[in-house]
Parts: sequence; structure tokens; C-alpha cells
Amino acid sequence: MELSALGAAGRYAAARPATEPVSGSASGLAASLARDFAATLQESEAISTAAMTGGADPHALVQALAQTELAVETAVAVRDKVVEAYQEILRMPV
Repeated sequence: MELSALGAAGRYAAARPATEPVSGSASGLAASLARDFAATLQESEAISTAAMTGGADPHALVQALAQTELAVETAVAVRDKVVEAYQEILRMPV
């Protein structure tokens, strides 16, 4: 594998959109995250049902459960931060 400045610059330019912030409102971002969370749960439920009936690979079931666990932990962490921020606002003197 040859490394050159031009090749490195091209790869950097290709990866750059992944590091740029998402434009849009916070409510749009929250709605997008909620849709992604619901889709993850629905996909995991479908794979779990298929595994119970013998139509899915056990490895796919384990992977779906791990993705669901990560999604739920992330949602709980975000909820905790929102509640913490709300409580901080309530403690502010008027």
C-alpha cells in the first residue's frame, strides 16, 4: 500500500463530512434520534421473533440484543442529562 500526500488528502476530504456538525434545529435532531431509536427496537424485536421461530441465526440475535442494549443505555444517559439540566435551571435564582 503506497501512501502519498495526494492520497492522504483525498482520504481526509472523503472522511471530513462525517466530522462536520449536523445542521438543523435541536428539535429536528431529537426527532431523528427518536426515529433511529424506534427503528433499532423494531429491528431487534423482529430478529428476536425470528430467532424464537428458528428463522434467524443466533449470532444475529446476540448482535441485535447488543445494539438494543446500547440504544437503551444511550437513551437513558440522554434523559438523565436533560433532567439534570432542567434541575439546574430550576435552581437558578430569579
